[in-house]
Amino acid sequence: MIQRFIELGEGYSDIYELVELAKANQHRLQHMMALHTKIETKDVTSLVVVLNPTTPGKFQALYICREGIPNPNIMPNKRFDLFAQTAHSLGKRIHELSVKPSAIFNEKELFYQHLIGILRLNHYILPLQ
Repeated sequence: MIQRFIELGEGYSDIYELVELAKANQHRLQHMMALHTKIETKDVTSLVVVLNPTTPGKFQALYICREGIPNPNIMPNKRFDLFAQTAHSLGKRIHELSVKPSAIFNEKELFYQHLIGILRLNHYILPLQ
């Protein structure tokens, strides 16, 4: 199984694409997630849409808007509200986790491998097969 993060952007206008991906793929929608972190003095959130693996092919896409949205637990905002409304309309709850910021990793790919490990350990996605 291949599990890969697909970065859409930082959550400005691309949040609308993330929401549309969730709606258009609601038959494959597994999870909607908010990954909270702190970059210097800013509390930010990454929003993630996790789809079930494809059949055939066993490819699992995790679409992400990385670290561009203020943490809604500290500063409520319309972008997170839109994501939450979409989750509610699709019958999903938003799973929230605290993670390390991507800036501490030398490469973005290492950051995404780190997140995949966290999601596997917490049984949000299937383990390595």
